Amino acid sequence: MLDFLKEILGDAYTEDIGTRVSEEVGKRFVEKSDLEAKDNELKAAKDQLADAAKTIESLQEQGKDLEAVRKEAAEYKARAQQAEKDAAAQLEEYKFDTWWNGQVSANKGRNAAVLRTLAGEERMQALRASTNRDADAKTLFEQLKKDSAYAFEDMTPPPPPYAAGTGTTVVMANNAAMRSAMGLPAEKK
Repeated sequence: MLDFLKEILGDAYTEDIGTRVSEEVGKRFVEKSDLEAKDNELKAAKDQLADAAKTIESLQEQGKDLEAVRKEAAEYKARAQQAEKDAAAQLEEYKFDTWWNGQVSANKGRNAAVLRTLAGEERMQALRASTNRDADAKTLFEQLKKDSAYAFEDMTPPPPPYAAGTGTTVVMANNAAMRSAMGLPAEKK
């Protein structure tokens, strides 16, 4: 191992110098193969450190994106809940409108919108919230028929049609003039 030392020192080289130099070299220096192995380990560690730094940077960027995605997901969830509430309210409104139109028809109302206006918003809200809608509607329609009979069909039977010859008025008093106007021949007596 110390052959190079023999060449440098020549005749001055002794075994004692060789041993002492070997001990000092062993303390202060490492073998080339050990140095190369450590150098390779260092390069691998640096590569791992660079990869870790890239991963950390990527995670930090994704963390921001993940936070944005979480916020967006929360917004979509809130919108979905609001849409469900709106849909339920629309369905309830549709059911009430259908029920109201049926009540108007059953009570011979002329126009559901007119009767809704005549009832007033306060009474309509009370009817929506009612637990016994049919009984409350009956009471409401009785009141509306008293106050606004014109909004309902007239249920009194019409008078019978006039029957000719049953009254005191002479219906065919001018029979000859009528026949003439119609182009019919005169009546024979």
